[in-house]
Amino acid sequence: MGSDLPVGPEQGQLKLDSSITISSDADVSLSSYDEDQGSKLTRKAKEAPFVPIGMAGFAAIVAYGLYKLKSRGNTKMSVHLIHMCVAAQGFVAGAMTLGMGYSMYREFWAKPKP
Repeated sequence: MGSDLPVGPEQGQLKLDSSITISSDADVSLSSYDEDQGSKLTRKAKEAPFVPIGMAGFAAIVAYGLYKLKSRGNTKMSVHLIHMCVAAQGFVAGAMTLGMGYSMYREFWAKPKP
């Protein structure tokens, strides 16, 4: 079985034209794949601190809403769940807005002048 594609001078390379060389070596090492889940979460939390705050707030509001589900009185279940959902989404949207404001502040105003 012959191939119509020319093979490059080195073993394991395929030369498509004079400017493109595709290597078949598997020695690509990316730093994002070298870290475990805990260190990746820690790094992301340092980059955007309001993301874990939004996640924690969402979980807390849902937990509180489920806890209060028993003592909702004569409020319909669907209304209670809708209120809980709106409160949780509002908290996350607020945390995202504060996070964007904080990122913009760090990038544009708190940056040291050269």
